[in-house]
Amino acid sequence: MPRRRPSALRGELPVRVLGRRRYPPIDRLSGSCAADLRRLERTRFWPEAIEMAFWHWRALAHGPLRSVANVFWTPSCGIYECGCDPGYYRDCLETALHALPKKSARELRVLVRALDAKIAARARVIPVDAPDSRWWRAMSESHV
Repeated sequence: MPRRRPSALRGELPVRVLGRRRYPPIDRLSGSCAADLRRLERTRFWPEAIEMAFWHWRALAHGPLRSVANVFWTPSCGIYECGCDPGYYRDCLETALHALPKKSARELRVLVRALDAKIAARARVIPVDAPDSRWWRAMSESHV
């Protein structure tokens, strides 16, 4: 009996169409860190959850100065996942930093702390005691 060609075998398989990514991948991460992020998103979050949180946090750091100054002082709706509270995105990143393996968490922490420093420097009204303190939670909880 003759052997079937590989193209004939593959022709019977269903074609898997990947959807378009909504958020860009995080730059300057190694392949192993990106794989750890995917694994974490499959087990504890949803697809692209970390990229979404990082994108929003980076948009806050690099956006207009009025958005940085006003975002922690405006009242939020009270729904944690709504997105009107920027602390939600930072909490998502913080959860990922604690759940990732050490090496991958270190890579992501470098990028997140750079954004934290930029936000704290641009909005001088935010008191940041230490890099490990949850200053984004204290500001949004005290003024709601």
